[in-house]
Amino acid sequence: MKDKVAIVGMGCSKFGERWDCGMADLMIEAAYEAYEDAGVGPEDIKACFFSNGTLTAQAASVAADALKLRDIPILRNENYCCSGHVAMFNAWMAVASGAFDVVMALGVEKLKDTGFPGLGTGRGTSPVREARRTAPGSFALIATRYFEEYGLSYEEGRKMLARIAVKNHSNGMLCPRAHFHKEITVDDVMKAPIIATPLSLYDCCGNSDGAACAIFTRSDNARAFRDDPVYVKGFGIAMDSLLPHYRPGFNWMDFQSLQKSSATAYEMAGIRNPREEIDVAEVHDCFTATEMIIYENFGFSAKGRAKEDIDSGFFERTGGLPVNTDGGLKCFGHPVGASGIRMTYECYKQLQHKVDNPKRQIARCDIGLSHTFGGGPQISSVLITGNEKG
Repeated sequence: MKDKVAIVGMGCSKFGERWDCGMADLMIEAAYEAYEDAGVGPEDIKACFFSNGTLTAQAASVAADALKLRDIPILRNENYCCSGHVAMFNAWMAVASGAFDVVMALGVEKLKDTGFPGLGTGRGTSPVREARRTAPGSFALIATRYFEEYGLSYEEGRKMLARIAVKNHSNGMLCPRAHFHKEITVDDVMKAPIIATPLSLYDCCGNSDGAACAIFTRSDNARAFRDDPVYVKGFGIAMDSLLPHYRPGFNWMDFQSLQKSSATAYEMAGIRNPREEIDVAEVHDCFTATEMIIYENFGFSAKGRAKEDIDSGFFERTGGLPVNTDGGLKCFGHPVGASGIRMTYECYKQLQHKVDNPKRQIARCDIGLSHTFGGGPQISSVLITGNEKG
């Protein structure tokens, strides 16, 4: 399946508190940028795969209404934070199978209008197995266990995570479409209100409105659309049948869905050493602890060595493997149904050397990885793209 499908157009709305517009406006903003980028119009789209989360769950007809798409399949999925990647997975398969030539993946969310506070009411409905733990509470347990396992003091561990937040805010400051534009320091993170120990306010991503769009076609036809298509090298999706916390022996550091989804994508793409072969990565930093543990589950860092890489600046824009160069979920924002496509948008622009701010451009950039992670049950999605057809 490697290199059989290419992305020839992408679009992304401004993320943030978009009180000025509705869901349809956001879809139009993203889709029409993608149309222009690919040199196509609505009449060229043969199928649309639509992602939208449970909080603002809408039938696929809202995409048809907003974009005036008629007489084609338009299918909605909701797979927690991975919904955008699942839409792209469906679009990729639809093209690779030969069923359709030009296919759209479209994701949108309007979280601010729901009043969704981020903390929610917790995860799980079983009073025996889980006592309504919140998302920050769940992901905070990763950090707590990691500190204990590798002998980090509370202060050392919190500073390690704070550096991830500082990095992502620094990157987001340079991205015009990001939700937040604020430089922060390690001291700011350490002094911010605690949300779920050891995570403070600045360790947690924001809730945003936004939309993103991708247009796929066959690789052998991609250069009819543009001179610099981006090729799908590998895709991996893994879902657990049960949240791993319910399993005896689960250690809060080794996530099977993270490991399996990345291994599947690496194998398809021919990646043997992700730390050395991937040039830019957008990973699911819903919390700083999540980004940290992804480093180790994806083979970016050796087990127990993430702190060394964070302290050395390995994941910064000028480091060996830049991560979340547009600010990530932490700073760009997290409208659930759109996030996976937005993360791929950043890789797409980096691979084409066409990012919206030259200060963010990675000099050597041939292979990109985008990733989302959600649940429950736990699901992880990885997409690897490249700027040359193998």
